[in-house]
Amino acid sequence: MPKENKEKPDLKVTDKRIFTAEGEIREEFREQIRPADPAARPPEPSKPAEPKAQKPQPTPQDQARQQENDRARTLADKATNPGTPFTNFIEPLIAQAYMSLGMLRNPYQPQAKVDAGAARQMIEILTLLQDKTKGNLTPDEHDFLETHLGELKLAYVQRTKNVS
Repeated sequence: MPKENKEKPDLKVTDKRIFTAEGEIREEFREQIRPADPAARPPEPSKPAEPKAQKPQPTPQDQARQQENDRARTLADKATNPGTPFTNFIEPLIAQAYMSLGMLRNPYQPQAKVDAGAARQMIEILTLLQDKTKGNLTPDEHDFLETHLGELKLAYVQRTKNVS
């Protein structure tokens, strides 16, 4: 069998970059690309603002008073559902725990009944969710979960102490 002598076709490389190494527009692109209007450039950054006068540092008594006011003012707000998907997910779990403790009327049972085992299980589930989402919640979500979980734990201790 005779060997066929196949020649490889020449490889052609075409530079399709718009700019030359010097930063100029290549001849083949000059008709397509126009320089930007200098008036359309973004404005130059302004000078940094003058430093504002510093407020006097509050005393420790002022800080403690402010924290008390914030805490008293927002305690009820912390228990309000901020309406995020996470809080909408855990709200029925919280309600189930309250129902199990007999603190919320269960629509399927005529009389409020304490089910300590079910309440404990829901509290453990909520605690697990709190641990697993630590650092990933918004302040409102964190406050909502922490407030209700604290109330549930306190209520659980009070209710089970009376039952036993």
